[in-house]
Amino acid sequence: QVQLVESGGGLVQAGGSLRLSCAASGRAFSRYHMAWFRQAPGKEREFVARRSISWSGDTTYYADSVKGRFTISRDSAKNTVYLQMNSLKPEDTAVYYCAAAGTTPTPGNEAYEYDYWGQGTQVTVSS
Repeated sequence: QVQLVESGGGLVQAGGSLRLSCAASGRAFSRYHMAWFRQAPGKEREFVARRSISWSGDTTYYADSVKGRFTISRDSAKNTVYLQMNSLKPEDTAVYYCAAAGTTPTPGNEAYEYDYWGQGTQVTVSS
């Protein structure tokens, strides 16, 4: 079991930056694949970024819409995953969710592949 709590959301002007944090409690955090999703009003939850673990090291993946602007990272010593968001755009406005999945099978970019979710944190980007 993993419990996830997001923080760091807020209101920012276009072009600005925010860093979201996802604190995990529970056992064996380092064995979980971690991801960020977002959901804008009236839209479906969509994939943002993920960090998949393997014996050879972590691999990161990003949605095309955020590639080059967002970075997912993890600090296993702090049981925390981060999403650094730069060059924010109004279309990035959404509730951002942290998600975790067990090691087998390796999850992809679909929300149903993840077992644990945080409560979400609101990010609003003004133009």
